[in-house]
Amino acid sequence: MSGTGKIVHIGKLQVGRRRILQGAGVATVALTAPSYWRKLSAQEKRIVVRDPGGPYAEGFTEAFHKPFKAATGIESVGVAGQHEPTSLIKGMVDTKNYTWDMALLTSAATDQLWNDGKYIESLKGVTSPHIESLPKDMKNEYFIGNNVFTTCFAYNTNTFKGKKAPATWADYFNVKEFPGRRAMRKHPFDTLEQALLADGVPADKLYPLDLDRAFKKLDTIKKDVAVWWTGGAQSSQLMKTGEVDICPLWNARAQTVIDEGAPVAISWHNNLWAAEGWAIIKGTPKADMCREFIKFAVDPAKQAAWTKWISYGPAHPDAYKTIDAATAKKLPTYPDNFKTAIKADATYWAKNKDKVTERFEAWLLS
Repeated sequence: MSGTGKIVHIGKLQVGRRRILQGAGVATVALTAPSYWRKLSAQEKRIVVRDPGGPYAEGFTEAFHKPFKAATGIESVGVAGQHEPTSLIKGMVDTKNYTWDMALLTSAATDQLWNDGKYIESLKGVTSPHIESLPKDMKNEYFIGNNVFTTCFAYNTNTFKGKKAPATWADYFNVKEFPGRRAMRKHPFDTLEQALLADGVPADKLYPLDLDRAFKKLDTIKKDVAVWWTGGAQSSQLMKTGEVDICPLWNARAQTVIDEGAPVAISWHNNLWAAEGWAIIKGTPKADMCREFIKFAVDPAKQAAWTKWISYGPAHPDAYKTIDAATAKKLPTYPDNFKTAIKADATYWAKNKDKVTERFEAWLLS
């Protein structure tokens, strides 16, 4: 899951233009770099940081990269990379050819990289007051959270004008009482959870997924799904054009459509959330600089700053102290939106992704 097109696929690195970030910024946190860094060349004092591209680029430039260089003298270069690039990172480590030094990754991707042979660095010892106060479910030995994205569903308000609007996953699956063209994600992530929630499985009993029950529930709606979407941009377009009336999608994709004036609303009930955060690629010679970047980026004020570019929630609760009220209400970690949220089990998916995906693809063709 993630906001710029969260379909898990393995392929060649899709790198956007390199965003070399120069210029000064006002630093709110003073970092003391080891004295030997001052002797390094500009090229040596540069780390490459993978991000998902799109609106992340500008937001991260202003929130992290410019002020980090001003505070430390280290240039952090943002580079867009394909979604869930686990195979690419493994290749970098195995060949010791580091296209990136660190990356913003989902917790599921970091779990897989850690469990498959520790392809990312341990972050033990990387600490600061802000990291210490970060919620426990936003960090572990190899991952420190930056933001939360969530899968909710959106609906066309014109379609349900004067009628009861859908509010739950059970409503989404109830085509009789809530008629309208539907779309679903062409991937088992979230889709199976939605089916089980619609079938009455309690949130705290969701994992491990009862696959037989999930596919049985999906059978009841399969013929009513007009579009199986494969990317975040497609899901936004489906809602923007009115091609479908109701669609599960990432919250930032729905919010973009709303901000553009489309007659669309979000249902936050039992939204399925996951975190993205920082990981350092195993063996990079610039790991120490990456650790300094992480300590800098976890500052709640920095996490708040980039929410002006993309409607994902900051991982640190204190970020809301500096986010304006109108923006805060659009974000998944805003208390009212987060109160019935369910954490997607990254460990489950790290262990079961391949076999469940194979079954899901076979089901689609049946």
